[in-house]
Amino acid sequence: MMKKYLLVSLFLIGVIVAQSQTKSDCTWENLPKAELPVFKPDTFRILKYGAMADGITLNTVAIQKAIDECSQKGGGVVFLSEGLWLSGPIELRSNVNLHLGKNAVLLFSSDFDLYPLVEGNFEGKPSYRNQSPISGHHLTNIAITGQGIIDGNGDSWRMVNRNQLTESGWKKKISSGGLVGEDGNTWFPSVKSKKGRETINAGQIVEGKVAQDYANVKDFLRPNLLVLSECKKILLEGVTFQNSPAWCLHPLLCEDLTLKGVKARNPEYAQNGDGIDVESCRNVLIEDCLFDVGDDGICIKSGKDAYGRKRGVPTENMVIRNNTVYKAHGGFVVGSEMSGGVRNIFVTDCLFMGTDKGIRFKTARGRGGTVENIYIRNILMKDIQHEAIYFDMYYFTKPPVAGEKIVVPEVSEETPQFQRIRISNVICNGADKGIFIRGLPEMAVKDISITNSVLSTRIGVEMIESDGIVLKNIRLITKETNPVIAIENSSSLVLDSVEYNKNSELLLKISGNRCGNINALHLNMAHAKKSAEFGPNTPTGILKIH
Repeated sequence: MMKKYLLVSLFLIGVIVAQSQTKSDCTWENLPKAELPVFKPDTFRILKYGAMADGITLNTVAIQKAIDECSQKGGGVVFLSEGLWLSGPIELRSNVNLHLGKNAVLLFSSDFDLYPLVEGNFEGKPSYRNQSPISGHHLTNIAITGQGIIDGNGDSWRMVNRNQLTESGWKKKISSGGLVGEDGNTWFPSVKSKKGRETINAGQIVEGKVAQDYANVKDFLRPNLLVLSECKKILLEGVTFQNSPAWCLHPLLCEDLTLKGVKARNPEYAQNGDGIDVESCRNVLIEDCLFDVGDDGICIKSGKDAYGRKRGVPTENMVIRNNTVYKAHGGFVVGSEMSGGVRNIFVTDCLFMGTDKGIRFKTARGRGGTVENIYIRNILMKDIQHEAIYFDMYYFTKPPVAGEKIVVPEVSEETPQFQRIRISNVICNGADKGIFIRGLPEMAVKDISITNSVLSTRIGVEMIESDGIVLKNIRLITKETNPVIAIENSSSLVLDSVEYNKNSELLLKISGNRCGNINALHLNMAHAKKSAEFGPNTPTGILKIH
């Protein structure tokens, strides 16, 4: 709570946001729970297995032997004491708590040859990847805890553009080895890495191909730092995970997952450097964690396109609370790989500072899947680069431009849906745009309420192809006021007690021939020089002022 009140004092916004519960918040009384693992107290010290903390000795065999023996003897704690422990990839086992003491650093080797190609999953589809530094499959009762650091040596794996580094950093990168692309602006770790960049769907598993068939692009298939698949009763607590080759933390098809006090850190330029991607999991708690990464911070997924729909396992029953996200493409993110569905997610008391977007929902035609029953409240944002609250169904696809003739497909299993989402008590000090909602002509973003919030941004609100959107008790403090709220091909909208700058140029710009039933309640139209402007094919009677 201390960070909340401290940041509010910095905002210098003289409005107290109402904290009263709304009807949609009644489900907060019975939150989902994740069952915690329990371990025997027996301790297995890797020093006794021949490990050396000198940063030079490769300790893969010693650490793996300690983990295996611990599990074989009924479980317990595998302990890494203070020191720099160099290792190749290791695999967790059931009933084992891998515990890193204070000042213990588990550093994974930059020798790509230590990481064999294995069948895995990346960005929602089956893919060959280099084996993850830490992995676990079909396990029960596992944990990684302590005060130490797990470092994936990701800089060795990642290509990087020249403009992402200082001039001295670029020279240092070139001198480290690897090669520079023909454009002179992209550094690659190896020829195989460059080849993979130039290959479409480089690692995607194709029937009839085996791992050896991907050898020529192997170095491009960067591993996620930690992958846990089909595991139950998992605890990650206190540890810092950093410098991941690709995603930092990737639980897939897991149940009863708890993160407490975890830190995930990646450079700002780390492509695919997500903090955590929770995919097709149920019963999840993420609390008191910190994310400062190169891509999405806290991200919810459930498989991509036909593969995700065939799997048909949603991410569900999840609580995200008291977390801080610094640099990231989004603070709390759903998608874009959400084809198996996302539901029953509760996000509360989080702080997003300097993220590209704050609350981010993204998808596209072809995904399918339904995102619903999402509850978000008490979110503080500062210096958001783009949108504070963002819904978009044109992720990585081209939306239609004004006047363009479009062919609207029929609704099918490939049509994604965002619906029944409640957002309340958001304070944003600084963003390019406050609220952006863009659905598809065949499937609007629908049944969304945003209430009791203060948004200090350059641009106010834009709603395109949306239906059943409620904005209530919102204060919009915008630098641009022409218009404050733009509406296009949207219907059944409620603007209730929305405050905005006095002497704004234009309050409402309404366009499109599929607009209808826009209700303005307790809205002081006189604060704007012009209250509403309609497009050439938009009937004026759709706006009802109460």
